[in-house]
Amino acid sequence: MKLAIVGAGAVGTSVAELASTYDHTVTAIADSKSAAVDPAGIDIAATLSNKKSDGVVGARSPADALESDYDVLVEATPTTLGDAQPGFGHVRTALERDRHVVLANKGPVAERFGELSELAAASEGSIRFEATVGGAIPVLSTIEDFGPNHITAARGVLNGTANFILTRMAAEGLDYDHVLAEAQDLGVAEADPTFDVEGTDAALKCVIIANVLAQGETTYTLEDATVEGISEIPGSALELASEDGRTIRLIGEVAGGDVRVSPRLVPENAALAVSGTRNIVQLDTEHAGVLNVSGRGAGGPETATAVLADVGRLE
Repeated sequence: MKLAIVGAGAVGTSVAELASTYDHTVTAIADSKSAAVDPAGIDIAATLSNKKSDGVVGARSPADALESDYDVLVEATPTTLGDAQPGFGHVRTALERDRHVVLANKGPVAERFGELSELAAASEGSIRFEATVGGAIPVLSTIEDFGPNHITAARGVLNGTANFILTRMAAEGLDYDHVLAEAQDLGVAEADPTFDVEGTDAALKCVIIANVLAQGETTYTLEDATVEGISEIPGSALELASEDGRTIRLIGEVAGGDVRVSPRLVPENAALAVSGTRNIVQLDTEHAGVLNVSGRGAGGPETATAVLADVGRLE
């Protein structure tokens, strides 16, 4: 398959680097200012080297990448809220050209799912978005394979930054501000960690799961989610929880038509008490009990594997 990648951050560059190992050819890649386009396949090493040294991937415009010859558009620009632009516009352009789209960008799927579905229905192209939930973890494909109508609820730990902070607070008896600074030094947390620690990132992922489970009968956006983060949790709360054989995790849940994200007490040895940056999703099923899907929920190469798995499903 010929891939055009829009977004040259950690995920987009990892997709470019790994594409050939999945027998795909990258014919275009764009960042916010430039693009490299070659119908025969761009030189990945040279292009990414150029990005590192000069801050741009090539001499063409980003619009050239969208208008180039490709089978699948990989949308890997940063997630934005509200109108989900420019990602939504990129998806629209590809679908109107009857091309397939694979998203790593959560914005269009979480904020404009109804419109996205209508565009896909009118196109010969398809949309897939496994990489928007849980990095390398096959959450959405598991739901798809099992059958959304046979899953009654989903819950899990869906943000590695928040989980790392809570894990360290519990293990070392440290307060939130101390561990946040440590996480930022290690590169686990962003300079502005609000998106992660206030629960927004986890909520977007839960909204996407809710949309998949609803199968078009209802559509959800971030406004439909009840969200509480971890920034106000004192270290003493984790100490008290530990004395009772429990710990605190930021849990997102989709159940009974509601989407919620909040810190919750869980038994220390429970499946939901994953440590560090690890993620987990539990699916409640009608006839098979609880399914646990766990693994690396973030990272460039990890998320790229989910993107490329989706490309494979389109072949």
